[in-house]
Formats: sequence, C-alpha cells, structure tokens
Amino acid sequence: MTNALGLYNYWIVIFLMMTGFYIVIARGNLIKKIIGLNIFQTSVFLLYLTMGKVRGGTAPIFGETRAEVYTHPLPSVLILTAIVVGIATTAVALALIVRIREAYGTIEEDELDAINREE
Repeated sequence: MTNALGLYNYWIVIFLMMTGFYIVIARGNLIKKIIGLNIFQTSVFLLYLTMGKVRGGTAPIFGETRAEVYTHPLPSVLILTAIVVGIATTAVALALIVRIREAYGTIEEDELDAINREE
C-alpha cells in the first residue's frame, strides 16, 4: 500500500489524462475541447518529467565537485520543445475556431453538424 502511495506522480498523471480525455469526448463546445486537449497534453508532460527524474541526481554540470548520480537532461529539453509546439498548436486551433464562429455563427459541434447536413 505504501508503494502505491509513493507513486503519487503517476496517479496525478492518470487523473489529468482521464480528465482531459473526458472533456474532449463529452463536450460539444470547440473551446472546451481545446482545453481538454491542453489538460491531456499537460499530463503527458508530467509523465515524461516524472520518468526522467533520478532520485538523488543532480544536473550534469561539471565543476570543482563531482556528483555520483546525474539526471539526464534530455527529457526536460524535449518537454520544453513540446510546450512550445503545444502553444503554437493551441494558437492555430483557436484561430480556426474564430474563423468557424465567423463563418457559421456557432462553435457547438452539434449545431455545426446540423448546418453541414442542411447544405
């Protein structure tokens, strides 16, 4: 039991992932879907950062003193890149939602389907 509680980072990742997935599946509003995707994306960031952490590890910067255990910097670098890509993707998605709102007058998925069936 104590081992399961010691892995609380993974429980947080699972909770955020399922929350984001539920929002994407259950909501019809396009803005809410983007928010759900961002929550899901944040859970993936946390998962990679959690897996990349080494207990007792330090940054691999060599100086006068040398540590025994180092944490690999690659997961952190990849997450920084993924954050930039995620922000750009979110900006493009929001711009598309603005154009959809201008063209159709709504951002509700059900109403957009109904408009497309009529045309």
